[in-house]
Amino acid sequence: MYADHTLTPKEAIRLAALGTLALEPMAYSALAVTIRHFISRVIGPSSEIMGHSIELLKYEGLVAADGDGDDALLHLTEAGHEQLRALITANLRAADTALNKLVIALKFRFLHLLPPEQRIAQGDLLIDCCEQELARLEDLRAHHASDPGFLVAWLDQDIGDLDSRLAWLRRFRQQLAGEP
Repeated sequence: MYADHTLTPKEAIRLAALGTLALEPMAYSALAVTIRHFISRVIGPSSEIMGHSIELLKYEGLVAADGDGDDALLHLTEAGHEQLRALITANLRAADTALNKLVIALKFRFLHLLPPEQRIAQGDLLIDCCEQELARLEDLRAHHASDPGFLVAWLDQDIGDLDSRLAWLRRFRQQLAGEP
């Protein structure tokens, strides 16, 4: 992890692999296809992200195989479950990057695997991240409010999108907490 407890690209792949195997055991080739499909649909093809081998998970004791050969089903070990919990609860960066978008998508994909109190904490984390991004863009807009050109219009669109996302995240967080 980075110093701010956010995921590296390699750890995002680990989260995708471990979370997928937590949902159901599968063969290595099916796991690789599933991960590649998900990641390429969220952020597009990325050699930086896709280049990490999931074979290392076996060597690190995070997954085990039932059987031998290409058809052997991979499943999580207890260490794999612990690593999954650590990865899914990692911090988010405030900046809107492709990696951050992937990590957020992975959090939503596997959030149901966490206990309720950790789900709520992740909801709070997502809200905080969105609020920081919104504050950053509002500050930029205020600084350039009188500039000629189209920057302010573009920022207004982004701010509107973030306002909408923040409202949705707050409703989602209430659902996680069982609030009306």
